[in-house]
Amino acid sequence: MIHSISPRRWLAIAITALALVAVGACSSSPTAVNYDSSVDFDAYKTYAFMADLATDKAAYQSLESTYLKGSVARELDNSGLQRVETNPDLLINFSIETQEKIKSRSVPTGGYGVGYDPYYDVYGSGWGAGHTTQISQYTEGKLVIDAIDVKSKAIVWQGTTKGRLSSKDMENFQLTLDEAVKEIFAESRKVE
Repeated sequence: MIHSISPRRWLAIAITALALVAVGACSSSPTAVNYDSSVDFDAYKTYAFMADLATDKAAYQSLESTYLKGSVARELDNSGLQRVETNPDLLINFSIETQEKIKSRSVPTGGYGVGYDPYYDVYGSGWGAGHTTQISQYTEGKLVIDAIDVKSKAIVWQGTTKGRLSSKDMENFQLTLDEAVKEIFAESRKVE
C-alpha cells in the first residue's frame, strides 16, 4: 500500500535531515570535508550567509536555516572569522537532502518443531534450519555546508554528513542540527 506523505511530514523530514549527525553518536554517520588545497584560508577574514539559502524553498527563511545560521556562525566565529553584512570574503550556503531507504538482510533461523511427512505418512519431530529475510525502511538525511569564495565564485570548502534519522532526531531538530554542524567542523579541524 502506498501512502502519500503530508507537507507537514516532509517538513519534519527536511528539518531533521540536518540533524542526521546525532543519529549514530557521530560514529555511524559518515562525515567528510573537502577543500581546495591551493587556497590560502588564512586570507579569509569575513563571511556572510547567502541571501537565498538552499534550505529556503519558499519566500521566507525556514527554521532549518535559522538554526543552521546560529550553529555555523558560532563555529566560524570561534575559528576567527567575522560575520559582516557587506563585502564578505566567503559566502556560506546549506543544503539538506532526505531519502527513504529500504534495507534487507538474510538472517539464519532454526528451531524445533513437529510436522507431517506425506511420503511416509507419519508425523515426526526434529530440528530444522532456514533463513528469514528482514526488511526495514528508514529515512536517510544529508547535510551539506558550502563556503564560496566571493571573488572567484567557486566553492573552496565543503563539509558533509549523512546518516539514518530516528524519531528522537525529529523530536528535537534544533539540537540535532547543532550536533551535525559540530561534527562537520570537528572533521574540518582534523584535516587542517
